[in-house]
Amino acid sequence: MSGAGPTLRGMTISSAQALAWRLGRQHLLSGAATAHEVVRRLGAVPAWSGDADLAVRRRLADPAPGAVAAAVAAGDLIRTFAFRGSSHLMAADEAGAYLAVRTASRQWALRSWQEHYDLRPDDWPALLDAVRGALADGPLDREAFAAAVTAVPRFAHLGDALLHPSMTLLKPIAWHGELCFGPSPDGRPTFASPSASPRWRGLPDLDEAGRRAVVAYLGAYGPATRANLHYWLAEGLSAGRRRVERWTDEVLRDAATEVAVDGEPALLLREHVAEVEAAEPTDAVTLLAAHDQWVLGPGTADERVVPAARRAGVTRGAALVLRGGVVAGTWAAGPGGALDVTWFAEAGSPPEDALDAEADRLGTLLGRALDLRVGPG
Repeated sequence: MSGAGPTLRGMTISSAQALAWRLGRQHLLSGAATAHEVVRRLGAVPAWSGDADLAVRRRLADPAPGAVAAAVAAGDLIRTFAFRGSSHLMAADEAGAYLAVRTASRQWALRSWQEHYDLRPDDWPALLDAVRGALADGPLDREAFAAAVTAVPRFAHLGDALLHPSMTLLKPIAWHGELCFGPSPDGRPTFASPSASPRWRGLPDLDEAGRRAVVAYLGAYGPATRANLHYWLAEGLSAGRRRVERWTDEVLRDAATEVAVDGEPALLLREHVAEVEAAEPTDAVTLLAAHDQWVLGPGTADERVVPAARRAGVTRGAALVLRGGVVAGTWAAGPGGALDVTWFAEAGSPPEDALDAEADRLGTLLGRALDLRVGPG
């Protein structure tokens, strides 16, 4: 594996040790104190899947209903466009770093964008000023927001684009840190300024942001391969493979090292090496919401987390059962209170007691009693 800086020549870490440590880092063995702490550690939580609340509350020591909504209302979390063009919950004090990375592609400067929207790259500072002014006094619904922006003569032609269901034009505005989703008391989206959050810190310099993103990823998803980092940043945020390689090499010089996981090279922050080497493998069983960051962070192609034969089902969005951090089955909760767990044969015998305990935990999160039924798959 290419890279700068010294290679750690210590013991080989097992994949089971690495996953056990990662389970702890992602608050799946003992809960975090706040929703902000969970989302900040994970980097981002998909808001488009409908399971964001369950994904975060599963990681809380006190998973009170409304914990996520309260964190958004307080400005601790924001919902904005980030990874892969989709909406995500992000910690307001770290979101700017990921958004800065997302701007690296300069998608709005592509000729196709300029022609489609009749916007030149040198129009964007004025457009962002118009957005900033529109949201200066608080959230607006889509119609009011579009009306405020198109009141500027240069942007009068953008009404249809600003109201288009795809929200495509809104995404680079969000990446610049000038727009996020506001409250939706009646289910209709509104837009707000991220600066309304007391935790918002703006967008840092691109290279600073890239290094911070690499460090944050290794702190949550390490030990990680360069392929994992490319999936997260080069593909997820369109940062470009060369940039990600450079940022990774810089972090490897300053804060990370290479380790061997089952004999294969991976990257880990130096401050975590001793913890991972001392980690004890676990058979802990965990029920996760669909599209959980446990698998979306490293990517479903990472066979240490997702067995290759099961990748298609995970990618389609099945709710997952983990055993020791490895996908071992799927689950579905029916309206009548049934909790159907499909246990994969390669995961061994189903651990009934551990599944019962997780079913009780899930029932608490969902607010209803669940009747566990386990079948082969």
